[in-house]
Amino acid sequence: MRRSERRRQTRETEISLSVDLDGSGACTVDTGIPFFDHMLGALGKHGRLDLAVRASGDLAVDAHHTIEDIGIVLGQALAEAVGDGRGITRFADAAVPMDEALASVALDVGGRGYLVFKGAFSPAGPGGIPGDLIEHFFYSLCTNAGITAHVTFAGRNDHHIAEAVFKAFGRALRAAVAPDPSEGGIPSTKGTL
Repeated sequence: MRRSERRRQTRETEISLSVDLDGSGACTVDTGIPFFDHMLGALGKHGRLDLAVRASGDLAVDAHHTIEDIGIVLGQALAEAVGDGRGITRFADAAVPMDEALASVALDVGGRGYLVFKGAFSPAGPGGIPGDLIEHFFYSLCTNAGITAHVTFAGRNDHHIAEAVFKAFGRALRAAVAPDPSEGGIPSTKGTL
């Protein structure tokens, strides 16, 4: 299958999302948060995911609920698209430089959600988004997708740092969910992810 469509509606947000793991990197993103649209587009493009996201939320309050809920829905969609994990590579990593910034991401698409996030944004954060909210997005994504991710980054420019992180995550995800021609079963000694 390797595709999923998900919807989520709460009193704070309304989100519809689709993902295709075997896409070309075609992305249509409209969250009401222009910088976040740019970051999701970078993740999809470099992950070669076909990604469509439409979200509306209580942005008059702040961006927290919208960004968090997109992480939840994207994580759920990725989990559904991966399914039981039969034949995937499972482990992958990527490093992406962007001018003075460098981000490294190592992933295990093994059914256990966990996030290690090492680095710092300036107090203002990238694109007007607090840096801790970028971390919270990846936490929501990973815990709902069953992905363990180690994300490390450094740099001086928040935009460059964030873009390097999203691109590195996309590239690592692309490699981790790619079919492994030598693995016909589930890539685990337990026989299940």
